[in-house]
Amino acid sequence: MNTKKLTIFTAALFMSFFIYADQVRLQMVTPTPVLEIGKKTPIYVKVSLTGFEMKKTTRAPVNVSIVLDKSGSMSGDKLEKAKLAAIEAVKRLQKNDIISIVAYDSGVRVLVPATKISDPGQVISAIQELKASGGTALFAGVSKGAAEIRKFLAKEAVSRVILLSDGQANEGPKTPAELGELGMSLIKEGISVSTIGLGSGYNEDLMSRLASKSDGNHLFAETPEKLISAFNNEFGDVLSVIAQEVVCKITCPAGIRPIRILGRDADIRGQQVTVQMNQLYSNQEKFIMLEVEVPAGSSLTTQKIASCELSYANMETNVTDRLSSELSIRFSNDQKQVAEAINKKAMIASVTLEATLRNEEAMALRDQGKVKEAQQVLLMNCNIINKKLMLCPSPELKSQWNANKNDLDNIADSSKYLIQRKKMKEQNRANIYNQKEPQAYKDLKQEKPQEIQADYLQKK
Repeated sequence: MNTKKLTIFTAALFMSFFIYADQVRLQMVTPTPVLEIGKKTPIYVKVSLTGFEMKKTTRAPVNVSIVLDKSGSMSGDKLEKAKLAAIEAVKRLQKNDIISIVAYDSGVRVLVPATKISDPGQVISAIQELKASGGTALFAGVSKGAAEIRKFLAKEAVSRVILLSDGQANEGPKTPAELGELGMSLIKEGISVSTIGLGSGYNEDLMSRLASKSDGNHLFAETPEKLISAFNNEFGDVLSVIAQEVVCKITCPAGIRPIRILGRDADIRGQQVTVQMNQLYSNQEKFIMLEVEVPAGSSLTTQKIASCELSYANMETNVTDRLSSELSIRFSNDQKQVAEAINKKAMIASVTLEATLRNEEAMALRDQGKVKEAQQVLLMNCNIINKKLMLCPSPELKSQWNANKNDLDNIADSSKYLIQRKKMKEQNRANIYNQKEPQAYKDLKQEKPQEIQADYLQKK
């Protein structure tokens, strides 16, 4: 083949690769695609992003810092299981991945500076030497882990700090707000922080805020035996990132008013809503639920509700992909047609998020000592979910009902609430950020959802 033909063949092959390269699937739907004529109403717009299936040979390299609590409270089985979990995670890395190990108590020590995983044995030996003592300088531990990641920070790599703690931060900055600010500063650099809380003594507000603000995961390990599962789940995500620097810009036409995004942080300015996510995983759906106000339709017309412009860094091709979509609804004077048009999957997602926000409200009331008021909110939650189940029978709503019923059963007992609150926090964050359902809720007995009578509180 001569040089000219070879050049043409190479160019065609190059173009073919990008034409057929996998892309994130962008879809806009609403639970209520047909509205009744003459009714001004708020509706939800679900902007769904689904990651493509990652080819095993094309996984992006990872730059991970494991930050381990070695304070005095971690002595014994806790630290031994934590070391074992971290070692099993290290064994999953490949030679092009970068690892650093940081341990903290009253101070911070870098056990393994950021380095390519050419000698896993050396990393494992450093982890095995850990001994427990001292306080809990959590903020400093995360900061040092991030500093190690910065040594090899690169757009083509997945950057993640994985923090384990079993106790309250008692050295240095220690409030949820301060750790949230740290998370927000790290996400600007493309660094996420995932947090794993162990046992009943850690601050779940602090840990979940740090994870949320940096677009990481938050996991609860009730016992040391659960740590390997928690680390496996986390590394399963880290090793399956297919998109980073995800930006969704949703624009509503004149007359359609954006009201709020359920759960997620968003920038709403006039008719435009911007939501940023750090990462998207292989075969995972993440979505944004936007509530908008739609003016009353006066005839059998179609109304454009919103459009979306999506951009993200494709970790398979190392280029920025840009996609767009838009959503319209119809108006009808036929109530049967309105009911039959309901998008059940979008309805389930909106019901779950609404229930999650009420669950957060119940926790806030319980924290103020307003136990009966918290129970009333959870009771209302169960009954609303039950009614939606009649319209949209689904395993997801059934699971949500059981989770709320479990919360209702355990929220009054102070001894149970210490653990229950952590489970609620983990579940709520999973619902809002579309993570995998926590194992604690998968293990719940699947009771048959039903209307719970108001006298439930008197019986309790």
